[in-house]
Amino acid sequence: HFLRLQSSHPGQMILLYRRVYLPSPPPAALELRLRVRYSGVKIGLKNWFDARIMGHFKNAKGQTLMPDPKLPSFRGSSKGWVDKSYFLKVPPAAQFLEIMPCLFRPAAGRLDFAKIQVFTATTAQLPKPPPIIPSRTMSLVKFKTLPPELHVMGNRLVAAGKKVWLQGLCVDSLEWSEKGEHILRSIKVATDQWHANVIRLPVARRFWFGRTRYQHDGGLAYRRQVDSAVRTAAARGAYLVLDLHDFGAPMPGDVTFWKDAATRYKNDPAVIFELFNEPHGITWKIWRNGGILTDPAHNGEVSVGMQALADAVRQTGARNLLIAGGLHWGYDLAGVVHGYALHQGSGDGIMYSSHLYPWKTNWQRNTLDAAAKYPIFVGEVGCPPSYKPFKFIPLKQRHPLRGWAKDVLGLIQKYRLNWTGFSFHPRCAPMIISDWKYTPTPYWGVYVKAALSGRLFNLKRFH
Repeated sequence: HFLRLQSSHPGQMILLYRRVYLPSPPPAALELRLRVRYSGVKIGLKNWFDARIMGHFKNAKGQTLMPDPKLPSFRGSSKGWVDKSYFLKVPPAAQFLEIMPCLFRPAAGRLDFAKIQVFTATTAQLPKPPPIIPSRTMSLVKFKTLPPELHVMGNRLVAAGKKVWLQGLCVDSLEWSEKGEHILRSIKVATDQWHANVIRLPVARRFWFGRTRYQHDGGLAYRRQVDSAVRTAAARGAYLVLDLHDFGAPMPGDVTFWKDAATRYKNDPAVIFELFNEPHGITWKIWRNGGILTDPAHNGEVSVGMQALADAVRQTGARNLLIAGGLHWGYDLAGVVHGYALHQGSGDGIMYSSHLYPWKTNWQRNTLDAAAKYPIFVGEVGCPPSYKPFKFIPLKQRHPLRGWAKDVLGLIQKYRLNWTGFSFHPRCAPMIISDWKYTPTPYWGVYVKAALSGRLFNLKRFH
């Protein structure tokens, strides 16, 4: 006897849901034993649309705990039945494991299980991560158009004695794909045709160090892609913001990332370091100094704080300009002006980031109060056509969309906030472009392109 999951048409989701309750107290680790057979599994519309086992550890309230267990996926065909064993680290507050064998929207395929068993295990049985392949400092390419080194002066950026206003686009996909999607082409279009002088490039730590099942080179190919993005932007006189695209609270692994990435791009005038994408769910004290996390997802884990990330960069000798995002998913900068600003240290200074969307209100308190004292980088700003793709936003937080795009661009221009529009990708909402011909979306992209080309917008409503 065995369980069969079979796709009858492309893109179909077929899933079995089970809960495995853990003893109390929970073990430090689990062993998952499988006898599996798969045939003709073809990847669907996205790289992760395949056959796999999904799973989450949850606490007594049913809240998902982080990190998610690393569970297997399957592609192509096996040679008959295969026995596999996987070891999973158990979060301290876990009460049960959700386990979901599934065909996750593949183009085609069949997945059979003759055995799915879970046993207690020890931390000694957990797999050891492969050693990190350290980066070396990249040799600086002497482009004639290489942008000059940026410095903070008051609440502005200066380079070669002149004030600089960064205006550009967020080129996404390397945060969810180890291969990326049209990265270099998008940078060329953004700079040559849309007149961007800065590119925000989100990246993921797991890809940087080659920690995914699809990478077998320690992340070297991924890093070379980032190298190419840096060179492509610099050759056009544009800056590149290297954004560590993570959420929640800075963790020890983020220090490891910045020690390596800062070594790689140390003192490259074209590269700016954005330390952490969107902090949330923590106090300002933890934001800056670190501390024990009490939220369900990270219960008992210890954050290192944003200052530790800045220090990690400076300890490499890198003087590159730094960007630090505020609380409330990278929006709230109130704490920065009330005693929680980062220590500058040596180098070119720190710029603070605020993400502006139609569900973020009180621009004065959350953004402009800090802008009076520090340079601000609006690393994400976007306006969707409707709230349909953002149903998770509570109704009371949804600001009317009519006129919002013009208002927010008017705000940026009036106060000369540095900014990169989100997102220069046709499937990452809110979209600036609707296709890979780089057609601007009528509800957001047309206004972004106009602003980058010099059109001025009036700020009519202050949100």
